[in-house]
Amino acid sequence: MKVGVISDTHGLLRPQALAALEGCERIIHAGDIGSPDILDQLAAVAPLSVVVGNNDAGADWAASVAEHLRFELCGWPVLLVHDIADVPALLDPSVKVVITGHSHQPKIEWREERLYLNPGSAGRRRFKLPVTLALLEVNAAGIEPRIVSLLD
Repeated sequence: MKVGVISDTHGLLRPQALAALEGCERIIHAGDIGSPDILDQLAAVAPLSVVVGNNDAGADWAASVAEHLRFELCGWPVLLVHDIADVPALLDPSVKVVITGHSHQPKIEWREERLYLNPGSAGRRRFKLPVTLALLEVNAAGIEPRIVSLLD
């Protein structure tokens, strides 16, 4: 299963992001969406799992968006939350994939048998940080994450 992971769009969904997400069977947005239009565009590509980010809080359209989600990808238990600082209070031993956003810094880190993934920011460039998203190839036997740069 090909899964797209995007975060921190802040109201900007670049054509390069949509192109990178083409063919995904599921899309995950790790918060700081910025606009309900972003969710509509992503949902047109594939089924969508999404959490609210700190910059979305208080917006009328974001009132129904979860603060965190737990779900499975091909049998792999996933915790999705915007800020990694919130993970310790939500984490349980069964979780094998932790997806966060917020920092705008892409990161793939395996801590023993658990994957920590931050796709980086796909929206407006912040400081000199890269503009990225992540793609996962997931099956029952494993997960292969990779970061995709959206700008040169």
